[in-house]
Amino acid sequence: MHRIFACLFLVWVATAFAGAAHAQVPPSPAEIAAYDGLHRAAHEDDAEAVARLVAAGADPDARDGSGRTPAHVAAFASSDDALIALAAAGADMNALENGVYDVVTIAAVADDPEMVSLAIELGNRADLVTSIYDGTALIAAAHLGHHEVVRRLVAGGAPLDHVNNLGWTALMEAVVLGDGGPDHVATVRVLVGAGADTGIADRDGVTPLRHAEARGYAEIAAIIRAAPPR
Repeated sequence: MHRIFACLFLVWVATAFAGAAHAQVPPSPAEIAAYDGLHRAAHEDDAEAVARLVAAGADPDARDGSGRTPAHVAAFASSDDALIALAAAGADMNALENGVYDVVTIAAVADDPEMVSLAIELGNRADLVTSIYDGTALIAAAHLGHHEVVRRLVAGGAPLDHVNNLGWTALMEAVVLGDGGPDHVATVRVLVGAGADTGIADRDGVTPLRHAEARGYAEIAAIIRAAPPR
């Protein structure tokens, strides 16, 4: 039990640190006002302008001051048509901005399932290692309880059991950083149903089931207990 309480403290520290820094940073109002060319077209979801600018020689992978390409800006703005036009123009759909995020992870954190599916269809890999935590879009979505995004990432080939540099899988994050409510219950159900390994423990040897039990997340614990043996 002491080990679990120690783990809970470490989770609190990690969560506080993650919330204080290194989160995704969308373009600020000042940055948006200063955008021109493809970055403006991406923000405004202007596919015709994207095609016209690229035809005139604009670089589809140009970077702003935070390393965002027009595709990243399109993801933050949920600009589906612009993203399609950028992909058609040869934009790198797996580019990472300065915060180490790609289009899929930006959309996953924003709880934008349609953008997630579209980006994968356009060539953005669901298995990219993203963020300073060496995670994935699936881990980010599971952490936040974005269960429909989780469902689409799983369908798109996201690795179920990737372990980030905190020692956590998507399932572990859904438990230790979730609130045990309906969204995280649904997230756990998707992950377990897809075959996530429920036995992968954290660095202290505590499993997702034990974390769920310690927090009183009865429904999540029941889903994990019912998982088929591996």
